[in-house]
Amino acid sequence: MDTLGDLVARERRSDDPALLVPGDSAREFDYHRFCTTAWKTGNYLRRLGVRASEERTSDDAADSSGATVAIVPARAPEAVLALLGTALLGARVRFAPPRDARARVLVAPGDRIGEYDLPPGGQRIAFREEADDPAVAWFGESVWSENPAFPPTPVSPDAPALTDGDRDHSHAALLAAAETVAAEWNLETGDAVAVRASLADPRAVVAGVLAPLLAGAAILLPDGRSTGTFAVVADGDDAPEDDALSLTEVAL
Repeated sequence: MDTLGDLVARERRSDDPALLVPGDSAREFDYHRFCTTAWKTGNYLRRLGVRASEERTSDDAADSSGATVAIVPARAPEAVLALLGTALLGARVRFAPPRDARARVLVAPGDRIGEYDLPPGGQRIAFREEADDPAVAWFGESVWSENPAFPPTPVSPDAPALTDGDRDHSHAALLAAAETVAAEWNLETGDAVAVRASLADPRAVVAGVLAPLLAGAAILLPDGRSTGTFAVVADGDDAPEDDALSLTEVAL
């Protein structure tokens, strides 16, 4: 695999679980539905003006406005799908953006989406709770109506896919780090990785999202009772899983 978009390539579709949401089976995904919904998300983001990070201009504000999707991290399928949809376009994601979010699109829970400012032309997509503002799109309805096929979109492995505001991480670097985690856990189909650390940290994205997808395992967005085969946790935190990886153990 060369880019994050390869994680949702057509040949990866199957009936195996890809994303688990305990207590909400309607929002769980097998690999067939997960890949298709990631493509739909990418198509929708493209319509909102998201473009490849490599299409840079001398104006940093203009670059950030078109090439970045800001996501307020939450244990929700929409946050994961927005990450993959953005990656398919060759744009970059910033989880936990500042209140002045220099992004083309903001994806956030509906009760928080009004906390952020966007540049002129910026678009807002709400999930979990619908926003009061009629100008804010609803993730489920908007993505559901999109084309379920994604046109070929060349993306360089060296293109930035994720940023924390200080450092960009390329597709190649993220996949290499995810491969290391998957090998350490010997991840395979049937395993589930519980995401117990915030996706605001790129290392949580690597271990909790990319590593299981790379191995054909499942991402688990845990509630208070569910457990996975493995877990990724913030430094110093405990987990009910027997095998947990702290963020300091993820090399990125």
